[in-house]
Parts: sequence; structure tokens; C-alpha cells
Amino acid sequence: MNQAEPDTKTRLLDAAETLFAERGFAATSLRAITAAAQVNLAAVNYHFRSKQALLEAVFARRLGPINRRRLELLASAQARAGRRAPPLEEILEAFIGPAFRLRAELAGSGTSFQRLMGRLFSEPGEHVQAILKPQFAEVAAGFLPALERALPRLPGAELAARIHFMVGAMAHTLAGTHVMQLFVGDRCDPSDAEGTIRRLVSFLAAGLRAPLPSRRRPRSTRS
Repeated sequence: MNQAEPDTKTRLLDAAETLFAERGFAATSLRAITAAAQVNLAAVNYHFRSKQALLEAVFARRLGPINRRRLELLASAQARAGRRAPPLEEILEAFIGPAFRLRAELAGSGTSFQRLMGRLFSEPGEHVQAILKPQFAEVAAGFLPALERALPRLPGAELAARIHFMVGAMAHTLAGTHVMQLFVGDRCDPSDAEGTIRRLVSFLAAGLRAPLPSRRRPRSTRS
């Protein structure tokens, strides 16, 4: 086996991860990726065959370990709870924590993927849906019943809406640290993974437990 092949493949993955995070999938060309990786275009065709397959490989490299850790943490919370539902905060921490700890676990090199994950959750497109759906199938199968048990009074449609808001808040926090700094400056450190996890878990738990919205229309303020 050519000893240079793993290095070439890793450079392509690293370059693609960074550029997809900065520019988005559609705006990133294979030529830009190969230039950043300092390899020729034939290397992409050899290792990945297409830009779509390269994006899939970028996600598989990072999301596989993240999702395994999510399910491990959820299983631990369920084991501690026994026959009861695990505390909502433990379920949320199991889902959120691994994504935010990625940068520290990879000695800082996980920053681009955190931004990419946040970006692609909010970037529409069939190519994104095709990648995210199988990656999250097992996670959804584990976490949805856990949330239903922890929030038994929420109707199904309301729980689905709140899960949508939950994922949106996580994605924005992963991708939008520059926006956060516009509002709060240096008062909140986005690189503090554990602090961010604690705040986001507390915020989301309050939102998930909030009373059901009223069906009454708000009164008009016009005289």
C-alpha cells in the first residue's frame, strides 16, 4: 500500500471540512479543496469520486464518534434512572455535550466541523438531507422516546416543534459565535465548552418544560 495515500486522504478531508464550513457546500469547488490540500484533482476522484461523497466522508469521520458518545451517555442516564425517566437535563446534556466537546477532544482542530455542523443544519438542500438523515437515524430513535418519557404532558406535535427549536439553538450556537460576540462582546466565551453546555442545557430545559402556548390571539394595541 502506498504510504502517502492516508496523508492525501486526510489532507482532503481537512481541507474540505474547513472550506465547507467557511463557504458552504454549494459555493465550494473541488478545485478549491484540492488547492488547499495541495493535491491534484485526480486524488478526489480516487479517494471519494465526487464532492457529495467527500462531504459524506467529512461527516462520517466526525459524526460517527459524536453520535456513539451521545448514545452511550443516554444509556448511562437511563441505567441510573432505572424504571423512571431520566432527568431532562441529563438527556439534553447527552445530546448536546459531545458536539461542543469536539474542539477540546481534538486539541482545537474540531472547530471547523462544529461550524460546519451548525451551518448545514440550517442550509437547505437535498445533499444535506441525504447525509444527515442516516447519520441521525439511530440517535433520533434513542432520544425521541427518552424525551417523550421525560415530558409526558406535551402533545406529540408540540414536542416535535420544541425539538426543532432545540436543534436550531444548538446549531446556531455551534455556527454563530461571531453573532454572539456582536451582541454580548467578551462577556460570554464561546470557546468554553462546559460553560456553553451548562447554559444551553438550562435554557433548553426551561423551553421544553414551558406551558403550552395559548390558542387565543393577542389583543390588538390599536385604539
